[in-house]
Amino acid sequence: MVYKQSYDVVVIGAGNAALCAAIAAKEGGANVLVLEKGPVEKRGGNSFFTDGAIRVAYNNLDAIRKIILELSEEEAANIVMPEYSEQDYYDDLMRVTNGKSDPGLGRQLVSKSYETIEWMRDQGIKFELNYENQSFIQEGKRHFWGGLPLKTEDKGVGLIKQLFQRAQEIGIDIWYSSRAVKLIKENQQITGVVVEKDEKAITVNTSGVILACGSFEANKGWRREYIGEEWEAAIVRGTEFNTGDGITMALEVGAQKYGEWSGCHSIGTDYNAPKVGDFTKPGDIFKKHSYPYSIMLNKEGKRFVDEGADLRNYTYAKYGREVLKQPGHVAFQIYDAQVRPMLRKEYDLEEATFYQADTLEELANLLPVDKQQFLDTIKEYNNSVQDGEYKPAEKDGKGTIGITPPKSNWALKIEQGPFYAFPVTCGITFSFGGLHVDPVGQVLDVKEEPINGLFAAGEMIGGIFYENYPGGSGLMSGAVYGKLAGASAAKYITREKAELAK
Repeated sequence: MVYKQSYDVVVIGAGNAALCAAIAAKEGGANVLVLEKGPVEKRGGNSFFTDGAIRVAYNNLDAIRKIILELSEEEAANIVMPEYSEQDYYDDLMRVTNGKSDPGLGRQLVSKSYETIEWMRDQGIKFELNYENQSFIQEGKRHFWGGLPLKTEDKGVGLIKQLFQRAQEIGIDIWYSSRAVKLIKENQQITGVVVEKDEKAITVNTSGVILACGSFEANKGWRREYIGEEWEAAIVRGTEFNTGDGITMALEVGAQKYGEWSGCHSIGTDYNAPKVGDFTKPGDIFKKHSYPYSIMLNKEGKRFVDEGADLRNYTYAKYGREVLKQPGHVAFQIYDAQVRPMLRKEYDLEEATFYQADTLEELANLLPVDKQQFLDTIKEYNNSVQDGEYKPAEKDGKGTIGITPPKSNWALKIEQGPFYAFPVTCGITFSFGGLHVDPVGQVLDVKEEPINGLFAAGEMIGGIFYENYPGGSGLMSGAVYGKLAGASAAKYITREKAELAK
Protein backbone atom coordinates (compact mmCIF):
# COMPACT_ATOMS: atom_id res chain seq x y z
CA MET A 1 0.00 0.00 0.00
CA VAL A 2 1.25 3.49 -0.87
CA TYR A 3 0.83 6.09 1.85
CA LYS A 4 0.68 9.83 1.34
CA GLN A 5 3.91 11.21 2.76
CA SER A 6 3.24 14.92 3.13
CA TYR A 7 0.82 16.64 5.53
CA ASP A 8 0.52 20.13 6.98
CA VAL A 9 0.11 18.75 10.52
CA VAL A 10 0.88 15.33 11.97
CA VAL A 11 -0.74 14.48 15.31
CA ILE A 12 1.04 11.74 17.25
CA GLY A 13 -1.47 9.93 19.43
CA ALA A 14 -5.18 9.20 19.12
CA GLY A 15 -6.83 9.88 22.47
CA ASN A 16 -8.98 12.78 23.57
CA ALA A 17 -6.20 15.41 23.43
CA ALA A 18 -4.86 14.18 20.10
CA LEU A 19 -8.23 14.06 18.37
CA CYS A 20 -9.26 17.47 19.71
CA ALA A 21 -5.96 18.78 18.34
CA ALA A 22 -6.52 17.13 14.97
CA ILE A 23 -10.05 18.48 14.65
CA ALA A 24 -8.98 22.00 15.63
CA ALA A 25 -6.07 21.93 13.16
CA LYS A 26 -8.40 20.76 10.41
CA GLU A 27 -10.83 23.56 11.29
CA GLY A 28 -7.89 25.95 10.89
CA GLY A 29 -7.37 24.83 7.31
CA ALA A 30 -4.61 22.27 7.78
CA ASN A 31 -4.31 18.89 6.08
CA VAL A 32 -4.01 16.50 9.04
CA LEU A 33 -2.68 13.00 9.72
CA VAL A 34 -3.24 11.17 13.02
CA LEU A 35 -0.81 8.41 14.03
CA GLU A 36 -2.12 5.72 16.39
CA LYS A 37 0.58 3.41 17.77
CA GLY A 38 -1.94 0.68 18.55
CA PRO A 39 -4.18 -1.31 16.21
CA VAL A 40 -7.68 -0.07 15.45
CA GLU A 41 -9.23 -2.29 18.15
CA LYS A 42 -6.96 -0.68 20.77
CA ARG A 43 -7.29 2.91 19.69
CA GLY A 44 -8.05 5.82 21.95
CA GLY A 45 -5.25 5.89 24.51
CA ASN A 46 -6.05 6.36 28.18
CA SER A 47 -9.19 8.31 27.27
CA PHE A 48 -10.90 5.06 26.23
CA PHE A 49 -10.69 3.77 29.81
CA THR A 50 -12.03 6.80 31.66
CA ASP A 51 -15.41 7.18 33.33
CA GLY A 52 -15.89 10.30 31.22
CA ALA A 53 -16.17 12.77 34.12
CA ILE A 54 -14.89 16.14 32.94
CA ARG A 55 -14.35 19.14 35.22
CA VAL A 56 -15.54 22.48 33.86
CA ALA A 57 -16.11 25.95 35.31
CA TYR A 58 -19.74 27.01 34.89
CA ASN A 59 -22.05 29.70 36.21
CA ASN A 60 -25.21 27.74 37.00
CA LEU A 61 -27.61 25.09 35.76
CA ASP A 62 -28.49 27.23 32.73
CA ALA A 63 -24.89 26.98 31.58
CA ILE A 64 -25.03 23.20 31.92
CA ARG A 65 -28.33 23.08 29.98
CA LYS A 66 -26.58 24.73 27.03
CA ILE A 67 -24.34 21.68 26.92
CA ILE A 68 -27.03 19.05 27.59
CA LEU A 69 -29.81 20.25 25.34
CA GLU A 70 -31.97 17.20 26.08
CA LEU A 71 -32.42 18.15 29.74
CA SER A 72 -36.15 18.77 30.17
CA GLU A 73 -37.82 21.51 32.18
CA GLU A 74 -39.19 18.87 34.54
CA GLU A 75 -35.75 17.39 35.18
CA ALA A 76 -34.18 20.81 35.60
CA ALA A 77 -36.81 21.86 38.14
CA ASN A 78 -35.68 19.04 40.44
CA ILE A 79 -31.95 19.78 40.22
CA VAL A 80 -29.92 21.85 42.66
CA MET A 81 -26.71 22.84 40.85
CA PRO A 82 -24.28 25.06 42.80
CA GLU A 83 -22.14 27.45 40.78
CA TYR A 84 -18.59 26.29 40.10
CA SER A 85 -16.75 29.42 39.03
CA GLU A 86 -13.39 29.76 37.31
CA GLN A 87 -12.00 30.91 40.63
CA ASP A 88 -13.44 27.83 42.36
CA TYR A 89 -11.76 25.60 39.80
CA TYR A 90 -8.45 27.42 40.00
CA ASP A 91 -8.54 27.38 43.80
CA ASP A 92 -9.20 23.63 43.80
CA LEU A 93 -6.31 23.07 41.39
CA MET A 94 -3.92 25.10 43.50
CA ARG A 95 -5.15 23.61 46.76
CA VAL A 96 -4.64 19.99 45.79
CA THR A 97 -1.27 20.67 44.13
CA ASN A 98 -0.08 22.67 47.16
CA GLY A 99 0.25 25.78 45.03
CA LYS A 100 2.74 24.17 42.64
CA SER A 101 0.67 24.18 39.46
CA ASP A 102 2.08 26.56 36.84
CA PRO A 103 -0.23 29.60 37.18
CA GLY A 104 -0.22 30.41 33.46
CA LEU A 105 -1.06 26.86 32.42
CA GLY A 106 -3.57 26.47 35.24
CA ARG A 107 -5.38 29.71 34.42
CA GLN A 108 -5.56 28.73 30.77
CA LEU A 109 -7.05 25.34 31.62
CA VAL A 110 -9.69 26.91 33.84
CA SER A 111 -10.57 29.91 31.68
CA LYS A 112 -10.90 27.88 28.49
CA SER A 113 -12.78 24.96 30.05
CA TYR A 114 -16.37 26.00 29.36
CA GLU A 115 -15.79 27.31 25.83
CA THR A 116 -13.95 24.08 25.04
CA ILE A 117 -16.91 22.03 26.26
CA GLU A 118 -19.16 24.13 23.99
CA TRP A 119 -16.79 23.47 21.10
CA MET A 120 -16.79 19.73 21.82
CA ARG A 121 -20.60 19.80 21.85
CA ASP A 122 -20.51 21.46 18.43
CA GLN A 123 -18.23 18.65 17.19
CA GLY A 124 -20.88 16.09 18.11
CA ILE A 125 -19.60 15.06 21.53
CA LYS A 126 -22.54 14.26 23.77
CA PHE A 127 -22.57 14.97 27.49
CA GLU A 128 -24.85 13.90 30.31
CA LEU A 129 -25.26 14.66 33.98
CA ASN A 130 -23.03 12.72 36.33
CA TYR A 131 -25.95 11.56 38.46
CA GLU A 132 -24.38 8.38 39.71
CA ASN A 133 -21.21 9.68 41.32
CA GLN A 134 -21.77 13.38 41.92
CA SER A 135 -25.28 13.85 43.25
CA PHE A 136 -27.63 12.80 46.02
CA ILE A 137 -31.38 13.12 46.63
CA GLN A 138 -32.62 15.27 49.46
CA GLU A 139 -36.24 16.33 49.98
CA GLY A 140 -37.14 15.28 46.45
CA LYS A 141 -34.38 17.32 44.83
CA ARG A 142 -31.25 16.06 43.10
CA HIS A 143 -28.29 17.91 44.64
CA PHE A 144 -24.96 18.01 42.77
CA TRP A 145 -21.67 18.46 44.57
CA GLY A 146 -17.92 18.43 44.02
CA GLY A 147 -17.79 20.65 40.91
CA LEU A 148 -18.06 17.69 38.57
CA PRO A 149 -21.63 17.45 37.17
CA LEU A 150 -20.71 16.62 33.56
CA LYS A 151 -19.58 13.39 31.96
CA THR A 152 -19.33 12.20 28.39
CA GLU A 153 -22.06 9.92 27.10
CA ASP A 154 -21.07 6.24 27.41
CA LYS A 155 -17.95 7.19 29.35
CA GLY A 156 -14.57 7.20 27.60
CA VAL A 157 -15.75 4.65 25.06
CA GLY A 158 -18.41 7.07 23.83
CA LEU A 159 -16.04 10.02 23.83
CA ILE A 160 -13.49 8.23 21.68
CA LYS A 161 -16.13 6.85 19.32
CA GLN A 162 -17.62 10.32 18.77
CA LEU A 163 -14.21 11.99 18.32
CA PHE A 164 -13.13 9.44 15.73
CA GLN A 165 -16.46 9.81 13.96
CA ARG A 166 -15.97 13.58 13.77
CA ALA A 167 -12.37 13.23 12.59
CA GLN A 168 -13.42 10.93 9.78
CA GLU A 169 -16.37 13.18 8.82
CA ILE A 170 -14.09 16.14 8.19
CA GLY A 171 -11.43 14.22 6.27
CA ILE A 172 -8.65 13.59 8.75
CA ASP A 173 -6.40 10.67 7.77
CA ILE A 174 -5.69 8.09 10.49
CA TRP A 175 -2.92 5.49 10.40
CA TYR A 176 -3.16 2.59 12.84
CA SER A 177 -0.30 0.40 14.10
CA SER A 178 1.93 3.36 13.28
CA ARG A 179 4.62 4.30 15.76
CA ALA A 180 6.33 7.66 15.45
CA VAL A 181 10.00 7.20 16.36
CA LYS A 182 11.84 10.37 15.37
CA LEU A 183 11.25 14.04 14.66
CA ILE A 184 13.19 15.63 11.84
CA LYS A 185 14.47 19.11 12.56
CA GLU A 186 16.21 21.24 9.97
CA ASN A 187 17.19 24.91 10.15
CA GLN A 188 15.69 25.19 13.63
CA GLN A 189 12.26 23.95 12.65
CA ILE A 190 10.39 20.66 12.43
CA THR A 191 10.22 19.31 8.88
CA GLY A 192 9.06 15.74 9.30
CA VAL A 193 8.51 12.64 11.38
CA VAL A 194 9.77 9.09 10.93
CA VAL A 195 7.07 6.43 11.34
CA GLU A 196 7.41 2.68 11.77
CA LYS A 197 4.58 1.07 9.78
CA ASP A 198 4.21 -2.30 8.08
CA GLU A 199 7.76 -3.14 9.20
CA LYS A 200 9.07 -0.15 7.27
CA ALA A 201 10.36 3.28 8.21
CA ILE A 202 8.31 5.95 6.46
CA THR A 203 9.28 9.62 6.51
CA VAL A 204 6.25 11.91 6.57
CA ASN A 205 7.06 15.47 5.56
CA THR A 206 5.29 18.09 7.66
CA SER A 207 5.79 21.58 9.03
CA GLY A 208 3.79 20.95 12.20
CA VAL A 209 3.81 18.09 14.71
CA ILE A 210 1.48 17.86 17.70
CA LEU A 211 2.66 15.42 20.35
CA ALA A 212 -0.31 13.96 22.22
CA CYS A 213 0.70 10.37 22.86
CA GLY A 214 0.58 10.29 26.62
CA SER A 215 3.16 10.15 29.35
CA PHE A 216 5.39 7.26 30.41
CA GLU A 217 3.25 5.33 32.87
CA ALA A 218 3.36 2.11 30.82
CA ASN A 219 7.18 2.10 30.79
CA LYS A 220 8.39 0.05 33.78
CA GLY A 221 11.96 1.26 33.45
CA TRP A 222 11.01 4.92 33.42
CA ARG A 223 8.60 4.44 36.33
CA ARG A 224 11.37 2.88 38.36
CA GLU A 225 13.91 5.55 37.35
CA TYR A 226 11.79 8.65 37.79
CA ILE A 227 9.02 7.82 40.28
CA GLY A 228 10.61 5.12 42.44
CA GLU A 229 11.53 1.44 42.56
CA GLU A 230 8.19 0.37 44.04
CA TRP A 231 6.37 1.75 41.00
CA GLU A 232 7.57 -1.16 38.90
CA ALA A 233 4.85 -3.15 40.72
CA ALA A 234 2.00 -0.77 39.86
CA ILE A 235 -0.86 -1.87 37.64
CA VAL A 236 -1.22 0.21 34.44
CA ARG A 237 -4.85 1.26 34.40
CA GLY A 238 -4.95 2.44 30.79
CA THR A 239 -3.26 1.81 27.48
CA GLU A 240 -0.10 -0.25 27.24
CA PHE A 241 1.24 2.08 24.53
CA ASN A 242 2.09 5.14 26.67
CA THR A 243 5.79 4.43 27.06
CA GLY A 244 7.27 7.92 26.68
CA ASP A 245 7.90 7.86 22.92
CA GLY A 246 6.72 11.41 22.37
CA ILE A 247 8.74 12.75 25.28
CA THR A 248 11.86 10.99 23.97
CA MET A 249 11.42 12.45 20.47
CA ALA A 250 10.86 15.93 21.85
CA LEU A 251 13.90 15.84 24.12
CA GLU A 252 16.02 14.73 21.17
CA VAL A 253 15.19 17.97 19.33
CA GLY A 254 15.87 20.18 22.35
CA ALA A 255 12.61 20.31 24.29
CA GLN A 256 12.70 21.13 27.99
CA LYS A 257 11.53 18.71 30.66
CA TYR A 258 8.94 20.21 32.96
CA GLY A 259 6.72 19.32 35.87
CA GLU A 260 6.88 16.70 38.59
CA TRP A 261 8.76 13.81 37.01
CA SER A 262 8.69 11.98 40.33
CA GLY A 263 4.89 12.17 40.56
CA CYS A 264 1.87 10.59 38.96
CA HIS A 265 -1.87 10.14 39.09
CA SER A 266 -2.66 6.83 40.76
CA ILE A 267 -5.59 5.24 42.53
CA GLY A 268 -6.58 2.32 44.68
CA THR A 269 -7.82 -0.32 42.27
CA ASP A 270 -9.01 -3.91 42.63
CA TYR A 271 -6.14 -6.14 43.65
CA ASN A 272 -6.98 -8.56 40.83
CA ALA A 273 -7.39 -5.92 38.10
CA PRO A 274 -5.59 -6.57 34.78
CA LYS A 275 -1.90 -5.60 34.72
CA VAL A 276 -2.61 -3.27 31.79
CA GLY A 277 -5.89 -1.83 30.54
CA ASP A 278 -8.22 -4.44 29.08
CA PHE A 279 -9.96 -3.01 26.00
CA THR A 280 -12.71 -5.61 26.40
CA LYS A 281 -13.59 -4.21 29.84
CA PRO A 282 -13.43 -0.42 29.53
CA GLY A 283 -15.00 2.22 31.73
CA ASP A 284 -12.76 2.25 34.79
CA ILE A 285 -14.64 -0.66 36.36
CA PHE A 286 -11.87 -1.83 38.70
CA LYS A 287 -11.46 1.34 40.77
CA LYS A 288 -12.59 1.32 44.40
CA HIS A 289 -13.56 4.87 45.29
CA SER A 290 -15.84 4.61 48.30
CA TYR A 291 -12.81 4.46 50.58
CA PRO A 292 -13.75 7.75 52.41
CA TYR A 293 -16.49 5.68 54.10
CA SER A 294 -14.07 2.87 54.97
CA ILE A 295 -11.05 2.38 57.08
CA MET A 296 -8.08 0.98 55.13
CA LEU A 297 -5.71 -1.49 56.77
CA ASN A 298 -2.50 -3.00 55.47
CA LYS A 299 -1.19 -6.55 55.91
CA GLU A 300 0.21 -5.56 59.29
CA GLY A 301 -3.33 -4.72 60.37
CA LYS A 302 -2.62 -0.99 60.60
CA ARG A 303 -4.24 2.11 59.12
CA PHE A 304 -1.97 4.41 57.09
CA VAL A 305 -4.03 7.37 55.75
CA ASP A 306 -6.84 9.66 56.81
CA GLU A 307 -9.52 8.07 54.66
CA GLY A 308 -11.92 10.96 55.31
CA ALA A 309 -9.49 13.84 54.76
CA ASP A 310 -11.57 15.28 51.91
CA LEU A 311 -14.16 14.42 49.30
CA ARG A 312 -13.09 11.56 47.07
CA ASN A 313 -12.55 13.95 44.10
CA TYR A 314 -9.61 15.54 45.90
CA THR A 315 -7.80 12.55 47.39
CA TYR A 316 -8.18 9.56 45.08
CA ALA A 317 -5.39 10.62 42.72
CA LYS A 318 -2.80 10.54 45.51
CA TYR A 319 -3.95 7.66 47.72
CA GLY A 320 -2.92 5.01 45.20
CA ARG A 321 0.72 5.74 45.96
CA GLU A 322 0.02 5.33 49.69
CA VAL A 323 -1.34 1.84 49.01
CA LEU A 324 1.73 1.04 46.91
CA LYS A 325 3.97 1.85 49.89
CA GLN A 326 2.31 -0.83 52.03
CA PRO A 327 3.73 -4.36 52.49
CA GLY A 328 2.91 -6.44 49.43
CA HIS A 329 1.50 -3.31 47.73
CA VAL A 330 -1.94 -4.16 49.09
CA ALA A 331 -4.52 -2.70 51.47
CA PHE A 332 -8.01 -3.72 52.57
CA GLN A 333 -11.00 -1.38 52.58
CA ILE A 334 -13.20 -2.40 55.51
CA TYR A 335 -16.96 -1.75 55.62
CA ASP A 336 -19.85 -2.95 57.72
CA ALA A 337 -23.52 -3.54 56.90
CA GLN A 338 -24.63 0.02 57.62
CA VAL A 339 -22.22 1.44 55.00
CA ARG A 340 -22.26 -1.33 52.38
CA PRO A 341 -25.48 -0.09 50.64
CA MET A 342 -23.88 3.36 50.17
CA LEU A 343 -20.92 2.10 48.15
CA ARG A 344 -20.44 3.07 44.54
CA LYS A 345 -21.56 0.89 41.66
CA GLU A 346 -18.13 -0.64 41.03
CA TYR A 347 -18.40 -2.57 44.33
CA ASP A 348 -21.38 -4.51 42.99
CA LEU A 349 -19.80 -5.62 39.70
CA GLU A 350 -18.88 -9.25 39.17
CA GLU A 351 -15.26 -8.15 38.69
CA ALA A 352 -15.06 -6.85 42.27
CA THR A 353 -12.90 -8.90 44.64
CA PHE A 354 -14.14 -9.00 48.23
CA TYR A 355 -14.33 -11.02 51.43
CA GLN A 356 -17.44 -11.22 53.63
CA ALA A 357 -17.99 -12.56 57.14
CA ASP A 358 -20.55 -12.29 59.91
CA THR A 359 -17.99 -11.22 62.53
CA LEU A 360 -14.76 -9.23 62.45
CA GLU A 361 -12.89 -12.24 63.84
CA GLU A 362 -14.11 -14.38 60.94
CA LEU A 363 -13.20 -11.64 58.48
CA ALA A 364 -9.68 -11.43 59.90
CA ASN A 365 -9.29 -15.19 59.42
CA LEU A 366 -10.05 -14.78 55.71
CA LEU A 367 -7.37 -12.15 55.13
CA PRO A 368 -3.57 -12.33 54.88
CA VAL A 369 -3.14 -9.90 57.78
CA ASP A 370 -1.77 -9.79 61.30
CA LYS A 371 -5.08 -10.88 62.81
CA GLN A 372 -4.63 -9.55 66.34
CA GLN A 373 -3.39 -6.17 65.16
CA PHE A 374 -6.22 -6.02 62.63
CA LEU A 375 -8.80 -6.52 65.40
CA ASP A 376 -7.00 -4.16 67.78
CA THR A 377 -6.89 -1.42 65.13
CA ILE A 378 -10.62 -1.66 64.48
CA LYS A 379 -11.37 -1.65 68.22
CA GLU A 380 -9.17 1.41 68.73
CA TYR A 381 -10.84 3.13 65.77
CA ASN A 382 -14.34 2.35 67.05
CA ASN A 383 -13.47 3.77 70.47
CA SER A 384 -12.22 6.99 68.88
CA VAL A 385 -15.32 7.75 66.79
CA GLN A 386 -17.03 10.95 67.89
CA ASP A 387 -20.72 11.73 67.90
CA GLY A 388 -22.19 13.82 65.11
CA GLU A 389 -24.47 13.68 62.10
CA TYR A 390 -23.25 11.40 59.32
CA LYS A 391 -23.57 13.14 55.92
CA PRO A 392 -21.99 11.01 53.19
CA ALA A 393 -22.35 13.62 50.40
CA GLU A 394 -20.47 16.41 52.17
CA LYS A 395 -17.65 16.87 54.62
CA ASP A 396 -19.53 16.30 57.86
CA GLY A 397 -16.79 16.79 60.45
CA LYS A 398 -17.82 13.53 62.09
CA GLY A 399 -14.34 12.35 62.90
CA THR A 400 -12.16 10.58 65.42
CA ILE A 401 -10.09 11.73 68.36
CA GLY A 402 -6.94 10.28 69.86
CA ILE A 403 -5.74 8.07 67.00
CA THR A 404 -3.08 8.48 64.31
CA PRO A 405 -3.84 8.91 61.51
CA PRO A 406 -7.20 10.46 62.34
CA LYS A 407 -10.32 10.05 60.26
CA SER A 408 -11.55 13.60 59.73
CA ASN A 409 -14.98 12.95 58.22
CA TRP A 410 -17.48 10.09 57.78
CA ALA A 411 -16.32 8.19 60.86
CA LEU A 412 -18.84 5.50 61.75
CA LYS A 413 -18.13 2.61 64.06
CA ILE A 414 -17.57 -0.68 62.27
CA GLU A 415 -19.92 -2.79 64.33
CA GLN A 416 -22.84 -4.13 62.32
CA GLY A 417 -22.36 -7.43 60.51
CA PRO A 418 -21.92 -8.70 57.96
CA PHE A 419 -18.48 -7.17 57.43
CA TYR A 420 -16.66 -6.70 54.12
CA ALA A 421 -13.05 -6.36 53.00
CA PHE A 422 -12.15 -5.20 49.48
CA PRO A 423 -8.44 -5.72 48.65
CA VAL A 424 -6.88 -2.94 46.61
CA THR A 425 -3.51 -2.24 45.06
CA CYS A 426 -2.11 0.74 43.18
CA GLY A 427 -3.04 1.50 39.60
CA ILE A 428 -1.09 4.22 37.79
CA THR A 429 -3.07 6.42 35.40
CA PHE A 430 -0.50 8.85 34.05
CA SER A 431 2.78 10.40 35.12
CA PHE A 432 2.94 14.12 35.89
CA GLY A 433 6.35 14.75 34.32
CA GLY A 434 6.33 15.98 30.74
CA LEU A 435 7.35 18.78 28.44
CA HIS A 436 7.38 22.53 28.94
CA VAL A 437 4.79 24.23 26.74
CA ASP A 438 3.43 27.74 26.63
CA PRO A 439 -0.28 28.49 27.19
CA VAL A 440 -1.12 27.90 23.51
CA GLY A 441 0.59 24.52 23.29
CA GLN A 442 3.94 25.40 21.74
CA VAL A 443 6.78 23.19 23.01
CA LEU A 444 9.60 25.19 24.58
CA ASP A 445 13.32 24.46 24.41
CA VAL A 446 15.82 24.69 27.25
CA LYS A 447 16.00 28.45 26.75
CA GLU A 448 12.18 28.55 27.03
CA GLU A 449 11.84 29.59 23.40
CA PRO A 450 9.28 27.85 21.12
CA ILE A 451 10.57 25.04 18.92
CA ASN A 452 9.22 26.01 15.52
CA GLY A 453 6.55 23.60 14.37
CA LEU A 454 6.35 21.53 17.56
CA PHE A 455 3.28 21.48 19.82
CA ALA A 456 2.00 19.25 22.61
CA ALA A 457 -1.22 18.46 24.46
CA GLY A 458 -2.71 16.17 27.06
CA GLU A 459 -0.62 14.13 29.46
CA MET A 460 2.57 15.21 27.70
CA ILE A 461 2.29 18.66 29.26
CA GLY A 462 4.23 19.00 32.48
CA GLY A 463 3.63 21.59 35.15
CA ILE A 464 -0.12 21.47 35.65
CA PHE A 465 -0.50 18.62 38.14
CA TYR A 466 1.72 18.02 41.15
CA GLU A 467 1.18 15.37 43.84
CA ASN A 468 -2.57 15.27 43.15
CA TYR A 469 -5.26 16.67 40.88
CA PRO A 470 -8.94 17.63 40.99
CA GLY A 471 -10.98 14.74 39.57
CA GLY A 472 -12.03 15.19 35.93
CA SER A 473 -9.23 17.64 35.16
CA GLY A 474 -7.30 15.21 32.98
CA LEU A 475 -9.92 14.99 30.24
CA MET A 476 -10.52 18.73 30.46
CA SER A 477 -6.82 19.55 30.18
CA GLY A 478 -6.53 17.20 27.22
CA ALA A 479 -9.42 18.85 25.41
CA VAL A 480 -8.38 22.44 26.23
CA TYR A 481 -4.75 22.03 25.25
CA GLY A 482 -5.61 19.75 22.35
CA LYS A 483 -7.84 22.44 20.87
CA LEU A 484 -5.24 25.14 21.57
CA ALA A 485 -2.37 23.12 20.09
CA GLY A 486 -4.40 22.29 16.99
CA ALA A 487 -5.34 25.94 16.43
CA SER A 488 -1.75 27.06 17.08
CA ALA A 489 -0.38 24.51 14.62
CA ALA A 490 -2.84 25.59 11.91
CA LYS A 491 -1.88 29.25 12.39
CA TYR A 492 1.80 28.33 12.24
CA ILE A 493 1.29 26.43 8.98
CA THR A 494 -0.64 29.36 7.50
CA ARG A 495 2.23 31.72 8.36
CA GLU A 496 4.80 29.31 6.90
CA LYS A 497 2.88 29.04 3.65
CA ALA A 498 2.55 32.82 3.48
CA GLU A 499 6.31 33.20 3.95
CA LEU A 500 7.04 30.69 1.20
CA ALA A 501 4.64 32.48 -1.16
CA LYS A 502 6.52 35.78 -0.88
